Amino acid sequence: MNNQQFLQTVKKSFIKFLRTHSRSNKKLIVLHGAIADDIKNKLGREYGVKSLGLGSGKEGQLAGRYMEKIVDILISKNEKNIAGIGIKFVMNNYSQNSNNYFENMLGETANIRTNNKEYFQVLILPEEMPYYNKAGKITKWEKITSHNIDKYIALSRDNTERYLHTPIKTLLLIIKFPECDHKAVTTKLRYKKYYLNQTQDAPVRISTGISGFFGNAIILNDYELFIKKIVHYLKSI
Repeated sequence: MNNQQFLQTVKKSFIKFLRTHSRSNKKLIVLHGAIADDIKNKLGREYGVKSLGLGSGKEGQLAGRYMEKIVDILISKNEKNIAGIGIKFVMNNYSQNSNNYFENMLGETANIRTNNKEYFQVLILPEEMPYYNKAGKITKWEKITSHNIDKYIALSRDNTERYLHTPIKTLLLIIKFPECDHKAVTTKLRYKKYYLNQTQDAPVRISTGISGFFGNAIILNDYELFIKKIVHYLKSI
């Protein structure tokens, strides 16, 4: 799967999100299944991969130092679990949860890597997303800024052999949906209707609004390179 095909997969996942309940896992089946299948094809027969949307359609559990963790994609070699990939596709209300997302990523990574297992992460963020109140009204539009990314730039420069809370590799993908009229799109329902009409034919693109000097631990906006690095790393251990 190349970068353009991956963007098409992200688009399909977003459309599935728009068509289903916000707690439905159908959007995850599309996204997780495609990534898992891609990795499985590139790793070869001695490796096993479990994920929603692949094979039996079930996630797998990876033993951590403190607790077992259900991981989005579980990778095994010769029937021994060796690695996991966590995937997060944020759709709305990013600012109130951004620190929680980051801290959870560090915590689950530390739990797994301190048990001599490998862990990778994928984080997908729209360049602009709605912020809903409890009634489903859009109270503001949030834009991803360099300030939101600063902590990921710091993380990207970590020595992953020393800092076990840092994923071996993280893909940070910042995407751009077609623009919408903020004055007309004022509720969750109107947002879904608008983008169901717009996204069918319009492409999802990579955002060019974020830049920064990222270290080796994070790959910005390059799915192909991320998968290549994972496959090379896993085959080397």
